[in-house]
Amino acid sequence: MRVLVTGGAGFIGSHLCDYLLKKGHEVICLDNFFTGRKENIKHNLDNFKFEVIRHDIVQPIFLEVDWIFHLASPASPIHYQYNPVKTTKTNVMGTIHMLGLAKRVKARILLASTSEVYGDPTVHPQKEDYWGNVNPIGPRSCYDEGKRVAETLMMDYYRQNNVDIRIVRIFNTYGPRMLKNDGRVVSNFIVQALTNEDITVFGDGTQTRSFCYIDDLVEGLYRMMEQEKHIGPINLGNPEEYKIIELAKKIIEMTNSKSKIVYKSLPPDDPTQRQPDITLAKKILNWQPTISLDKGLKKTIEYFKKILEVKNV
Repeated sequence: MRVLVTGGAGFIGSHLCDYLLKKGHEVICLDNFFTGRKENIKHNLDNFKFEVIRHDIVQPIFLEVDWIFHLASPASPIHYQYNPVKTTKTNVMGTIHMLGLAKRVKARILLASTSEVYGDPTVHPQKEDYWGNVNPIGPRSCYDEGKRVAETLMMDYYRQNNVDIRIVRIFNTYGPRMLKNDGRVVSNFIVQALTNEDITVFGDGTQTRSFCYIDDLVEGLYRMMEQEKHIGPINLGNPEEYKIIELAKKIIEMTNSKSKIVYKSLPPDDPTQRQPDITLAKKILNWQPTISLDKGLKKTIEYFKKILEVKNV
């Protein structure tokens, strides 16, 4: 297959490119390098099956491909709130352009949507038939509603133009190649712990998240694209639920850190609970996470030790 990965130099996208190349596919990595990094893909530059194009999907592009993994969008609050209008454009206009490409060349397209479409959920755990509880005018809405509209566009191109689509909703994912300044809880805590800075917990720390290691997620993305039974949406994430304060204490222990936990006000519209129901993924994809939080955190901590050049921690 000739596969296009939008956002291919990002955290998830670069791991997906690695996986696709190992499977023998030809891969085109498309990225504007806003949050993507050349360091994430440099090890593939000598591979004759790998190609990199610097491009912003807010503008159309014409390529010949068989599959499109559409991952392009800033995904952490710090980055998607930096330019909220651009975030909305990326998720709406960018998705229109990718769907238009899929329609023209008859490619299968997978949208990397997000658990944020559920907002601050009133249903727990979150199943795919839950419509969500999203503030459409809040500071997070550029991303939350952008992804919701992207899902709408996917379904409308499917119904109106018979485009071959797949939709996945990604829950909190972590692992090597996360940006140290992206504001996500795992990377924040690890960087703070390794540098012995105060660990910042927003709210009282009782809000919950579910953490999926990157290798498990990439396997799920590939299985979703490959299968013929279901267009989605399908949740991909780890159903093990942890309180944020539990995660902070675990990372302090694993890093032998001298950090102290400090509490700050909860940001607007920050979800109080996040846990995927992955019944559909188990049934349709025969997929579930296999890497424990402890094992995944150990690999992620080792990565951040290297990039921070922290010794004797």
